Amino acid sequence: MPTDRSTLVPRLRLAGLIAGGCAALAVGWGVFARARDTHDLQIWTNQQAVPTVKTISPTAADGRQGLELPGSLQAFNEAPIYARVSGYLKSWNEDIGAKVRAGQLLAVIDAPELDQQLAEAKANLATVAANQKLARITAGRFTDLAADDAVSKQDADEKSGDLAAKSAAVQAARANVDRLQALEGFKRIVAPFDGVVTQRTANIGALVNAGAGSNPAAALFSVADVHKLRVYVQVPQSASAQIQAGETANLTLPQFPNRSFPARVVRDAGAVGQSGALLVELEVDNPDAGLKPGDFAQVRFSLPGQAGTVRVPASALIFRRHGLQVAVLRNDDRVHLQSVSVARDFGGQVELSGGVRATDRIVDNPPDSLEDGDVVKTAQAVPGAPHV
Repeated sequence: MPTDRSTLVPRLRLAGLIAGGCAALAVGWGVFARARDTHDLQIWTNQQAVPTVKTISPTAADGRQGLELPGSLQAFNEAPIYARVSGYLKSWNEDIGAKVRAGQLLAVIDAPELDQQLAEAKANLATVAANQKLARITAGRFTDLAADDAVSKQDADEKSGDLAAKSAAVQAARANVDRLQALEGFKRIVAPFDGVVTQRTANIGALVNAGAGSNPAAALFSVADVHKLRVYVQVPQSASAQIQAGETANLTLPQFPNRSFPARVVRDAGAVGQSGALLVELEVDNPDAGLKPGDFAQVRFSLPGQAGTVRVPASALIFRRHGLQVAVLRNDDRVHLQSVSVARDFGGQVELSGGVRATDRIVDNPPDSLEDGDVVKTAQAVPGAPHV
């Protein structure tokens, strides 16, 4: 059936209009969707540019503060005992761990060469003593004869001089005998003071040489006085002014988990070492000998705190060209970089003497890019660490 041209043209025109409208609608929707995505991306980018930080609350540090430092224990007195005479070890009486008294016999050395030297010295003393006796008699006779002009005065003076020489020889020989007799006494090795034998290297029949020499291992015994012990602690310079003689401290040791030992500061080195610490000596009583020389202990001091100081973790500190700072978060979530000064350094924590209050919010582990006035997002706040 033939199509009427008068009706076909309007239909085609309508279809074209509909198609154009659909195309325009599609283009408009695409432009709108792209603009919306761009806006959403901008919002997301801005949100991602705002860092998320964790905040902490400083801990007020008023009142007395604890300072815990490692310390080493040493005997109150300790002496390595060497042989004073050479010979062979004849016997030993005490072994490690033995409690000894001052003067108690530890070992005996057999020194035949020393015995022979002493016998020879005694014989020499007898000889020079006999010569002195004869010289004295002769000098007396010549003095009497000189008074009667029977001999010349020169002869009498010579005999008097010979007597003086023989007397000096007797004194020298007697001093040598006394020296060797004193060395004979060193064949008996005795404890120098009350204490505990902590080392024994002496063995029967072993050849021992006199003197310490250059080898500390040559000591036959080592005796330690442990009725009280010395405790040595390296105190940081920041706390050294607060450690004074008479201060008390408590020691804890791993082998005594439920026990503490009171100690007292007796002295310090009087100079800060190259490590930036002051060597402090304490004394602790040890009546039951439970503490051993060489032990390591944790020494806890109780020191007066400074009013208005707070503690924060060391991880909250910022080291930049403006000095030491912390990032304080304001109410509008903007950062303020506050300059601070450290009163005391406890390792994992520091005590700040100004610039920060206990009510402030402090950024922990602040990123390097954080600047004054930056806006941040906060994670859940955590309280500051407790007192040390």
